[in-house]
Amino acid sequence: MRLSDISVQRPVLAMVIAALIIAFGLLAFNRLPLQEYPTVDPPIVSIDTRYPGASASVVETRITQALEDRIAGVEGIELITSQSEDGRPRIEIEFAITMDINAAANDIRDRISGALRNLPDDADNPEVTKADSSEEIVVWLSLSGADYSIAELTDYANRFLVDSLSVQPGVARVRVGGGQDYAMRVWLDRNALAARGLTVGDVEDALRAENVELPAGSIESDDRQFIVRLPRSFATAEDFQGLALAQSNNGYLVRLSDVARVEVGSVEDRSVFRANGVPMVGLGMIMQSTANVIELSEAVQEELGRLQGTLAGGDVAHAEL
Repeated sequence: MRLSDISVQRPVLAMVIAALIIAFGLLAFNRLPLQEYPTVDPPIVSIDTRYPGASASVVETRITQALEDRIAGVEGIELITSQSEDGRPRIEIEFAITMDINAAANDIRDRISGALRNLPDDADNPEVTKADSSEEIVVWLSLSGADYSIAELTDYANRFLVDSLSVQPGVARVRVGGGQDYAMRVWLDRNALAARGLTVGDVEDALRAENVELPAGSIESDDRQFIVRLPRSFATAEDFQGLALAQSNNGYLVRLSDVARVEVGSVEDRSVFRANGVPMVGLGMIMQSTANVIELSEAVQEELGRLQGTLAGGDVAHAEL
């Protein structure tokens, strides 16, 4: 029996079937994924680290080549591209289109973990992200507060906002734009150093040797055990000013306050993020290489609404897509 015969002989059944088809069509239409461009990009994993003060040639030989040798045998790699700049190497690994990006990132982390002991001591640990090394930002958020400085807003964003936004679907990493991280600034007086026979290296060595907290074992008795600590870490500018650098022939201790001015400042104060002409702190969402831009934007907007009521005296506003 043909479908047309059933429709003529049983019109009620035909209407029910047609209604079910329409209902399933509407349900499927609402669940169709939306994306500006189809997902055809291969999975890309990037390795980013920093080696402050090193030239591009030193970065190439000490870090880039060491990491490339470790990851060369990972399964599914199609192309490895590296770029060495002054103080910063970047490596981009492109995998086959069928490779799962989460598994690829885990394989890269496992490989480079064995190369950490071969990297320079002053270099930061490599950071592996599931994103293109170009770090294209698709969503910008701005954080402002009338009673807060840029350093205070940066500290608040790093402690309370970055982690919450980083776990949203499609977000590879959150970049803080225009931020000013707290730092203890030591302004050396070269004339005072020369008068006391000291160099910048002597000050650096003293800071590295003294600003530490070392374990000292434990003291045990029949019924008690005490952990011995040697707290020597400096927290305030006054602590740093009292740091002893050397001892003169007459027994006088040369302290850091004798040759330098110490104050609480920021690591970098030459970058500024403005929204509507007002200095703020920007939070940029870096997209994963295979993520959906629309789903990422919707997830960030939903999380933004949840975070809006938890802010302490500030406000977060959507700035730009």
